[in-house]
Amino acid sequence: MRAVGLLRYGGPEVLRVVELPTPHAGPGEVRIRVRAAAVNPADTLIRAGATPVRLRGTAPLLPGLDVAGTIDEVGPGTSGDLVPGDEVMAMINPTRPAGGGYAEWVVLPESSVAPVPAGATPAEAATLPMNGLTALHALDQLRLTPGSTLAVTGAAGAVGGYAVQLAKAAGHRVLADAAPRDADLVTALGTDVTVTRGPGVANRFRAHAPDGVDAAVDAALVGADLLPAVRDGGAMALLRGGPEPADLDRAARRNITLVTAFVHDYDGRRDKLDLLRRLTEEGALTLRVADRFPPEQASHAHRLLEAGGVRGRLIIEF
Repeated sequence: MRAVGLLRYGGPEVLRVVELPTPHAGPGEVRIRVRAAAVNPADTLIRAGATPVRLRGTAPLLPGLDVAGTIDEVGPGTSGDLVPGDEVMAMINPTRPAGGGYAEWVVLPESSVAPVPAGATPAEAATLPMNGLTALHALDQLRLTPGSTLAVTGAAGAVGGYAVQLAKAAGHRVLADAAPRDADLVTALGTDVTVTRGPGVANRFRAHAPDGVDAAVDAALVGADLLPAVRDGGAMALLRGGPEPADLDRAARRNITLVTAFVHDYDGRRDKLDLLRRLTEEGALTLRVADRFPPEQASHAHRLLEAGGVRGRLIIEF
């Protein structure tokens, strides 16, 4: 099978199309003929050697955390819920021996696989698992009651956009930030208030929530500078790593709880993927594809993502 991988860490130029043995489904597993794999910031970190995903000898390392395609092989001992011909999506943990999802076929436990939203193309469905589950994990940890006020940074991005829409579906009031060119996009996602992103964003949130928001999802990695937007006793969800000691101290002085969204806590959680599917089918979540590329142009897709300003997800189509 064809796959996109790397034999050494580095810039986008290290990505290349490689030939690998086609895998087969074992007990409790299904095989997906991949049609679309999303390109995420995590993939660029894997490629650069900045994550725990490590090269193994001379075998190519495959990035890719999201795939969508068609089941074409089912192993023994599965439940029968998924059968050949089903259109499905999945999140992949690229630390596994087989690596990530930049490949024509992937084999996964059936618990990691869910049907695509009705009417969604493979490219659209591939934008949902990792980013949607990250946003959902963040919100689940915040444990908000309906009617809470939530601030979201980075709302024009994939995780931030899903956080906005998941929060609205749960009955919360949502404040979000956006660059001027993204204000209409973010407002269309359903925000109650959209403020300008950048330095001082906490004060702009406070202008619309004078007592402070109940919680925040920091998809833009603003960090401790976002804490003034949160009320005493509130909470903030961080992405990409835990809080710095100084941030913990600042939060503790105001009894603000800091939680970290770690998407792989939801590995194998088909119930969570199914929730995202249902919400998409109900129109609560918007699937955004920025562009599509063949495997041979994976390097170009990585360059575009790292240049910034991509709205929606770039997709590699197999």
